[in-house]
Amino acid sequence: MVFRSVLRLSVLFDRWATRPCLCGFYTHPDKECSCTPQQIQKYMARISGPLLDRIDIHIEVPAVKYKELSSEGKGETSEAIRERVIKARHIQSQRFKNVRYIFNNGDMGTREVRQYCVLDTASSELLKTAMTKLGLSARAYDRILKVSRTIADLEGSENILPQHVSEAIQYRSLDRELWKH
Repeated sequence: MVFRSVLRLSVLFDRWATRPCLCGFYTHPDKECSCTPQQIQKYMARISGPLLDRIDIHIEVPAVKYKELSSEGKGETSEAIRERVIKARHIQSQRFKNVRYIFNNGDMGTREVRQYCVLDTASSELLKTAMTKLGLSARAYDRILKVSRTIADLEGSENILPQHVSEAIQYRSLDRELWKH
């Protein structure tokens, strides 16, 4: 029974992750979507709000144009990214070395979020504005704080800064009005 539910959920995510609507062109930069707002809403409603709340990061990934793919521009290397991730994981393991059953930021419960994700006034105001304007849930609030803490760790920052909170909020694209018709 559980396996069947997990399999259905996996298939649903697989279909949903590859297409934002029935025709597949909603939010596409070059092609026009032929779906009605009602069809898009019905399609998006296949994944419930409470389920989306349990996903830390959900973002839109637009189609990449050939010119961008074939350009000689260099981004950050995989090795450099790997090193930043290793350092962030080390920071987290040190942070939680005396806390049972918590090994990284994703494992934190509400109590630990309040303890380790303290915001300054500017960050707090930014998050308050996002919560109000986007109508986010308490669970989304905690998720944003955890992701903000991780972004700060990746930058080697001891404190969560407004830019970390802002970036974490951007990773909640499915909470935005764009997806709610």
